[in-house]
Amino acid sequence: MRTLFFVLTFILVMSAVTSAKSADTNTVSSTVVTDKAPPTANAPSVVVNNSDICKTATSGAVQTQIFGIASGITITDENCERIKLSRSLYAMGMKVAAVSTLCADPRIFDSMWMAGTYCPYMGAIGEEAKKGWEANPSLVPKGSTVFTHKESIIDEEKVKSDDEFKKFMFYAMAFYIGIPILF
Repeated sequence: MRTLFFVLTFILVMSAVTSAKSADTNTVSSTVVTDKAPPTANAPSVVVNNSDICKTATSGAVQTQIFGIASGITITDENCERIKLSRSLYAMGMKVAAVSTLCADPRIFDSMWMAGTYCPYMGAIGEEAKKGWEANPSLVPKGSTVFTHKESIIDEEKVKSDDEFKKFMFYAMAFYIGIPILF
């Protein structure tokens, strides 16, 4: 048993010495530069402090190891501007002009139409305004659902005629090339 212990100890010591010797002879040569940090793109601060202007600010930056870019912009809130303009007109006693300003929003236009209090049309109010809007639906604000039914019928007819034209062109090109199409 004692000999087995000496043999195992001998093998363990030899393996440790061999690995230590090989580590001594293995040399790695490299140069690492640590004094240069990559540049950083800093997002600019866009400050909008006044609550009376209808703008919000946003900024952002992206940085890679080679290239960096940063930018900042302000975004105008058109609905906020419309409300402020309408309030100013109303404060000056121009009530019809204030309502007309709000009616540029399709949601306001639709709600006024549904309530039976039609948006002013070229100075006309009430039923005269309704007749004016019905005579000129192209002047209705884009996105309004009051007049979309008529527009959707026209759009469906156009899509149908476009599809028929595409089929015709497909068949004509196939016959021109000489490919018989059996449908």
